[in-house]
Amino acid sequence: MYELAFRHKSASIRGRDGVLLNNERLEFLGDAVLNVLVTDLLFSHFECEGEGFLTNTRSKIVQRETLNNIALELGLDKWVLKAEYASSPRQSIFGNSLEALIGAVYLDRGYRSCKRFLKKKIIQRFIDIEHIANQEINFKSKIIEWCQHQKVELNFEHIELPVEEESPLNFEARLYLNGIYVASGRGCTKKQAQQKAAQDAIATVESRQGLYADIMAAGIRQKMQENYF
Repeated sequence: MYELAFRHKSASIRGRDGVLLNNERLEFLGDAVLNVLVTDLLFSHFECEGEGFLTNTRSKIVQRETLNNIALELGLDKWVLKAEYASSPRQSIFGNSLEALIGAVYLDRGYRSCKRFLKKKIIQRFIDIEHIANQEINFKSKIIEWCQHQKVELNFEHIELPVEEESPLNFEARLYLNGIYVASGRGCTKKQAQQKAAQDAIATVESRQGLYADIMAAGIRQKMQENYF
């Protein structure tokens, strides 16, 4: 089965019943198992993050380019059996073989061993989960840049939430533009709460022209008070 995981379809052989044998079926299984395992690991690692964040982070880990590079780092290119015309790494041959290998480990050793294999031999060696997560859109920086460009004053108000066993959320951040309340967000930390508030604020300001006009008018009033009173 492990030998089959490294046999590309260009080097297929026929089984006793005449069926062509290659790694495509194991790749299909490994792709599904990999998605479940990565989801499991991210769910445990990021206890306070929502579905969108987890989905985006997972997609960056399991994307074809990432798997291809990991396969090369593991040296799987030396194990793959393929025809000469199928030698280009751009065809994702090696990344596909990595998925097939994961499928084979899953069939041979089961879910827990496969998860341990993925975590210790792949994730911990080749993937910096925190770095990938930090590559997500920084909504706070985005709203700060917008405020600087529009000459709008930005303020956050933080509220410490009561401890609840059902919820890991500890803080609420309320975002104000020129003194006008725009949005709020909750998170395990003040930073996470600010990010969620900033994300909501960007969408709110973009969709509500009346709110934008109110914010700009408030800014004008503030400047007049500073200059004349």
